[in-house]
Amino acid sequence: MRVVKFVVLAIVAVLLVAVALANSQPVTLLLLPETMAAFLGLTWSVTLPMFVVILGAVVIGLLIGFLWEFAREHKHRAAARTERRERESLQREVKKMRAEKPGQGDEILALLEDGSVPQKRAS
Repeated sequence: MRVVKFVVLAIVAVLLVAVALANSQPVTLLLLPETMAAFLGLTWSVTLPMFVVILGAVVIGLLIGFLWEFAREHKHRAAARTERRERESLQREVKKMRAEKPGQGDEILALLEDGSVPQKRAS
C-alpha cells in the first residue's frame, strides 16, 4: 500500500511540474475590470506566472471546500461531543456505585444463589 501511495504522489508531482513548465508565461491579475477600477480609483494588479495562478486557484478552492465541510459537519461533532460526555458521566457513575457497594455482584445471580426464588420443577 505504501508503494502505491508513493507512486501516486510521484505521478501527481510529475503532472504538476509538466503544468508548471507548460504555463510559465506571465499573466497580469487585476482586482477589478479596467473601467470599474478607473471609476473607483482602485488599480491594484499583480503579474505572476500562469502556473502559480492555476495552482493558487486549486489551493483556494480546496481550502474553501474544507471550510465548508467543517462548518457543515458541526452538528455531527457537537452530537458526538455530547454523547461522549454522557458516556463519561455514566462511566463515572457506575464506578462510584461499584465503589459504594463492594463485593456485590449481579442481583439476579445473588437471588438464584440464595435459593429464595423457586426453581422450575422438571416433570
